[in-house]
Formats: sequence, structure tokens, C-alpha cells
Amino acid sequence: MTTATALPAPADVAARAREIHSAWQADAEMQTVLDGCAKYNSEWDDFYGGPLISTYSVARDAQHLIGDALRVMALKTAVYEMTGNELLAELPVPVPVDVTCHALCAQFTVLSRVQQRTGHLFVHSTVNEHANATAWDTGDFTHQAYEAAFGPVDERYWIPAAEAERRRQVLDGKYAAIGITDRGMTSAIDYAAA
Repeated sequence: MTTATALPAPADVAARAREIHSAWQADAEMQTVLDGCAKYNSEWDDFYGGPLISTYSVARDAQHLIGDALRVMALKTAVYEMTGNELLAELPVPVPVDVTCHALCAQFTVLSRVQQRTGHLFVHSTVNEHANATAWDTGDFTHQAYEAAFGPVDERYWIPAAEAERRRQVLDGKYAAIGITDRGMTSAIDYAAA
């Protein structure tokens, strides 16, 4: 397979993503995936995804985030199908939506059946997320392709890069006060023996 080294035009990705999204949604088990993801909300713990959303609540915000995650996955899959390049397909995505993509991908068994029946892979690579040097931002390729395919983004969830970093710094201070540092990767909490 030949792999492209440049992204296709956002409008071309958008057209293909709409087709993929429709195929996934038409699959008999896709609602099971989406419902399962929403019900699995006790496992959505994270330090810097959902909490970046002002007055965040999984119970209130899950359905919207799951919808965005599925649409973003369709964009990534469209890029992959059009280019054959997994690195290019790992589009930068706003942090709260990316965290939800991880929750969506956790529905592995049923997603495997949906992929098999529709012929469209769910393309997501955490390794490649970190290989891409740029974070999602307003007006970038992902934003253009998403809006061309699915309409305007909801700014509650699609937080621009500079604002996301400012909010992360606020969280850094709050978490440090209870012994959680390194963006949730280190804890100084010593649980004494009972």
C-alpha cells in the first residue's frame, strides 16, 4: 500500500468522514457501543480532560462528548483510508474529546464487530498522538474538516490550545495542593497502613 505524506483537502476528508460516520451509525450494534460508553462513566476518571470543561459533569456532558468522539473517529478513519498513513490520521483533537475517544475505544469487542461489518477501521493511536507536535487549535485542519462534515463545533468542548493550557495550569495548582503533580502522573499521597 502506498502511503501519502500530506493531508488531503479538509472538504475531501469531510465527505468521506460523513460516509464512514453514517455506516457506523447504521450498524445494529453501534447504539450498544455508544450506550455502553455512556454507562461506563465511572471509568472516565482523568485529571486533565473532562475537568478542562467549565462545571464539568460526566452525567451531563457524556452524550455530547461521545457524539463528538465518534465524529472525530470518522475523520481519523477518513484520513487513514485516503492516505494509508496512521501518523497523519492521528489528527490533533481537543483534550476532552480525545479522552472520550479513549473511552469509546474501550468498547473493543463490539467495536471490532462494527469494524468488520462496515469495513471501516476505528483509527486511533495514542503513540502517534504524542508524535504529532501540535495540539488541536481553532481553525486547524481537524476543525476545518469537522465543520465541513458535521457543522459547527461546540466551544464548550472544543477548547482552544492556549485556553486549554491556561486551564491545565489552574488545575496544576489545585492538584499540587493535595499532592498530585506532573499533570496527574505523580502522587505524594502516602496511604498509611490501616
